[in-house]
Amino acid sequence: MSVFEHVRLGDLRGKRVLVTGGSTGIGAAVALGFAAQGASVVVHYNQSKAAAEEVRSKASDRIILAHGDMGVEGEAKKVVDAAASALGGLDGIVNNAGGMLGRIPTTEISPDHFDRVLDLNAKSVWEATIAAHPHLLQAGGGFVINTTSVAARNGGGGGAIIYAAAKAFVSSLTRGQAKEFVKDRIRVNAVAPGLIQTPFHDRYTSPEIMAAQRATIPMGREGSPEECVGAFLFLASEAMSGYITGQVIEVNGGQLMP
Repeated sequence: MSVFEHVRLGDLRGKRVLVTGGSTGIGAAVALGFAAQGASVVVHYNQSKAAAEEVRSKASDRIILAHGDMGVEGEAKKVVDAAASALGGLDGIVNNAGGMLGRIPTTEISPDHFDRVLDLNAKSVWEATIAAHPHLLQAGGGFVINTTSVAARNGGGGGAIIYAAAKAFVSSLTRGQAKEFVKDRIRVNAVAPGLIQTPFHDRYTSPEIMAAQRATIPMGREGSPEECVGAFLFLASEAMSGYITGQVIEVNGGQLMP
């Protein structure tokens, strides 16, 4: 199921969690990590139905699927409300859905492409969190964990500047909503992966760019999706991180040391 099935964070058992973009890569690993802790998980997907079903097959007693295009206005709320309905409420949300949608120099980006990148990577996080807020309130509090990126701090690689800017929005939103929601007993944090072996890079990153980025990593290699999971579970666990909010945990093999 997951490398985390032998790790026990008891306060995650029975938690009701939505993971957006949970069918592949980091999202899939995170969903399985929560399921291994005894949480009930809704895995959201858009185009990767077969991959989502494969994730569910690894923990079918703990995982439910939900479909929606997070880049379309109103879809994020539908996904969140469907997850809350399926689980009988929500204790946490992992805003992981996102994508570069292509490597394009900023001088060549069309207004439509700009909007699609921002809608998927920035606006959807805001919409999903606002939709989740009343459900978390009803649960007496909970957690929001956003997936940002090392690109939020370094401006992104070639052709990824708008994506990087969207992720910077997510990092800033994390800090702002952490202060706004603290009165509601909702902790808001983020995880910022670096160069991770995922379908994201298979689709958008050439071997030459991968090699150049790898050369900047002190550990000398890409990370795996599973190596990101511990940060998410840590931030979800009240016992482990109950006094932590508004933080961004960098998971990048030393590529960036802020």
